[in-house]
Amino acid sequence: MATDTVAPAAQGYVQPEVDVPALTALLDGKYAEVRNLVRSNLAEYASILDDAEQLSTDEFRERVKDVVVEMAATGQTGMGFPQEYGGGGDIGASIAAFETLAYGDLSVLVKVGVQFGLFGGAILQLGTKEHHDAYLADLVTGKLMGCFAMTETGHGSNVQALGTVATYDVAAQEFVITTTTEDARKDYIGNAAKHAQVAAVFAQLEVGGKSEGVHAFVVPIRENGKPCPGVRIEDDGLKMGLNGVDNGRIWFDQVRVPRTALLNRFADVTPAGVYESAIENPNRRFFTMLGTLVQGRVCVGGAGINASKVALAIATKYAVRRRQFEATSDEHEELLLDYGMHQRRLFPLIARTYALHFAQEVVASQLHDVFSGITDDDIARRELESRAAGTKALGTWHATRTIQECREACGGAGYLAVNRFAALKADTDVFTTFEGDNHVLLQLVAKGLLTDYASEFEDMDQLGMVRFVTNLAVETVIEKTSAHKLLERVKDLLPGGDQWDQDAGLLDPDYQLAMLRFREEHMLAGVARRLKRGIDQKMNPGEVFSRVQDHVIGAANAHVERLVLEAFVSKTRSLPAGDQKVALNLLCDLFALSTIEADRAWFMEHGRLTVQRSKAISREIGSLCRKVRPIAVDLVDAWGVPVEMLRSPDLI
Repeated sequence: MATDTVAPAAQGYVQPEVDVPALTALLDGKYAEVRNLVRSNLAEYASILDDAEQLSTDEFRERVKDVVVEMAATGQTGMGFPQEYGGGGDIGASIAAFETLAYGDLSVLVKVGVQFGLFGGAILQLGTKEHHDAYLADLVTGKLMGCFAMTETGHGSNVQALGTVATYDVAAQEFVITTTTEDARKDYIGNAAKHAQVAAVFAQLEVGGKSEGVHAFVVPIRENGKPCPGVRIEDDGLKMGLNGVDNGRIWFDQVRVPRTALLNRFADVTPAGVYESAIENPNRRFFTMLGTLVQGRVCVGGAGINASKVALAIATKYAVRRRQFEATSDEHEELLLDYGMHQRRLFPLIARTYALHFAQEVVASQLHDVFSGITDDDIARRELESRAAGTKALGTWHATRTIQECREACGGAGYLAVNRFAALKADTDVFTTFEGDNHVLLQLVAKGLLTDYASEFEDMDQLGMVRFVTNLAVETVIEKTSAHKLLERVKDLLPGGDQWDQDAGLLDPDYQLAMLRFREEHMLAGVARRLKRGIDQKMNPGEVFSRVQDHVIGAANAHVERLVLEAFVSKTRSLPAGDQKVALNLLCDLFALSTIEADRAWFMEHGRLTVQRSKAISREIGSLCRKVRPIAVDLVDAWGVPVEMLRSPDLI
């Protein structure tokens, strides 16, 4: 750690010393070996950061492809696939590897995500042994490049309304894939413009004149580098970032594929044209199919969190090197990181990054357990989908905010491309809409809360959800979250009784959790009441939902922030006494109080904060920042970002 001027600690406070390797080991967890493999590979391919700025778009795309294939040979990209096809047989390891890859060039990360996460995941999770035998071994090595053709120009998040159609021709025993309208073209498809030979195509299945809903098909789109007959492909062109990924558009004109091209884990069509599925309800079948693809959301959320680490590592290291204006104690100018405002800008973001890291650890573990069959039941899957959606939303919004703040904290030097912020900003911006727009994902979280993961919810569209909530669930939600019951529940947590918000210590995690729980449940009750009031007034259910959408998003955000704090508190409580526990408790307190401060108006409006208490929280945040200051560099070093990935010669 750099030896710099540091404000004196509070009287009686013993400053912790951070054992950086030990903290790195804690953060890396059970997959430390996997993460170190990826770190080594990133260091070996460090020149790709320069390539992104110096090569033409076509050259850079080829370079990214080559790097992805070479990394595949090390085993890091195939860890989630079965061992019999050359994989590692460990879903959790694959998540850890992908998250760590976000320390490097993000075009490589996204290319890996498209090839092995989306395309490979569709084959693995939606296909059966016949498809696994045909494709997995070659796609794991990168010999077979593919793409994931779900999104359409006219249908983004509303996957159930896709316009591409796959009609079964019983005489030929083939499916005929057709782009029915211009806005039904597949768009923004990674790997499509240049490299994909095969696509996992999502289309409306029609059998015997009846629509059976959206299903996935394996469709060849290139042969010998040229589009297959009936397939038209265009390049999406330059993007804000990620220009090492060849996004493209695809049209299908009566493209024929064999009956076995249907990825038939959940449904099949017999040679005679009989549709069969063990899941009778079409909506439940659709949501079950999409639920198998939740790994993409988990991966993108983790990538956003790790990209934030890169930005914070650069900005923090710069701030202990750069001096500005007169010193307070000697003839030297003051270090940036000794200014209270600079600490206020960076340290709560470091704390939130640690909090999100531990929340991501929880969701990655849940995904591993569900997909490995350890806890594979409907409730576990619903909870995984909700937590994955919420963590992805908060993690990627955090990346956007953090990278911008860090760029500004580095002044004009942060604007130079060599110092990485240009690429970090441009390449992560799309993460907020990757794998689902964040606002849509938070609606998914809220729906789960309102219906308490009721099994009936799987069969509902948006209007059905509104009717269900207003007719069946509202009274339960309101009763559970009524104001007096909320107060009784939070008072039970703390010794302060009726004065819990006045007497509880600000650094008591039970107080912090009680505040976030109260906010979450009060907001959820408000959503339920507004839905019920609209229906009681005979308003259209769609209009009712639209009017409360802001409240829905707020309640979901409050729920996820509470989960994040719970994950952080659980981690700190599990640690033995010592400097590491003290350091992480500082960050946990800083995250919790910063979260409360950011929404202090709500807490004051609802009687949970007095003016005096609110001011005390702000003072405590300042004190926590001063305590974090001596260990700030150690805290960002513990993330283990390879020095080659920090680059930034002008800053560090």
